[in-house]
Parts: sequence; C-alpha cells; structure tokens
Amino acid sequence: MKISYNPDEEIVKTVKEGLERTGGYCPCRVERTDDTKCMCKEFRDQLKDPEFEGFCHCLLYYKSLED
Repeated sequence: MKISYNPDEEIVKTVKEGLERTGGYCPCRVERTDDTKCMCKEFRDQLKDPEFEGFCHCLLYYKSLED
C-alpha cells in the first residue's frame, strides 16, 4: 500500500488552502468534528480496507495497492 498526493498539483494546492482556512478540517465538509479532521475518518477507514484503491473524499490523497 502506498499513499500519495493527487498528481494534479492544482487540486492539491486548492485543498491545502482550504485545510489552512478551516484549521485542518476537510474543506469539503460542513461539519467540524474529529471525524472530518484531515486525514478524515472516512479515508482512514478506506485505508483499512485491503481492497480499496482510490482518492480520499476531497481528492488530496490517493491510496494505491502497489508499493
């Protein structure tokens, strides 16, 4: 398993700016809870799934099944 940033630098820049604005909470979510703090619970749960490959909700991170 490998976790990396989205290869689209503009998306990474935009999401990181949003994280800075929200104090580290997912800029794609209205709620501000521990579950929406980056890395959000949704993506942490996806990381535990051995068959999941793909982006987190806000497209900042990508989980690849290959090392």
